[in-house]
Amino acid sequence: MPAAKYLFGLLLVSVLPCHAQNGTFQSRSLTPETALAAARAALDACRKQGFQVAVAVTDRAGITQVLLRDRFAGPHTVEVASDKAWTAVSFRTSTSTLAAETQPGRPMSGLRNLPRFLAAGGGQVIEAGGTVLGAIGVSGGPGGEADDSCAVAGIKAIGDAIEF
Repeated sequence: MPAAKYLFGLLLVSVLPCHAQNGTFQSRSLTPETALAAARAALDACRKQGFQVAVAVTDRAGITQVLLRDRFAGPHTVEVASDKAWTAVSFRTSTSTLAAETQPGRPMSGLRNLPRFLAAGGGQVIEAGGTVLGAIGVSGGPGGEADDSCAVAGIKAIGDAIEF
């Protein structure tokens, strides 16, 4: 038995790093002003197409920073926009992609059972320099493609502010 303890100890030591690593890290986040600018641009893009929508922008942790709802957007659009943004940032991919990848019978179909997971177009990740900064979700257009186009317009509007 002592030999087993010794081998277990060697195994533990072998997976530990040989040198100390930093105990902290730095991350970039959207300012509230930048998140608001993205939401406004998305809302304006939808208005120009005749859609009344809600737009949510989350930080990198999925916490809503900004939520705008147009005057005639349906009451469901607030929660749906927030969940689309949360889903996009949580999985670091667009909700349109997740809609296709989580269809019944697909390997990732079980994700649809997660609370807040919303697999419909309109959620886009906000990235710059290979870093995820947050996400934007739009709800209320006549389908996921329309919501996606407004979300993309919101991201484009802040492109200069987030590039580094």
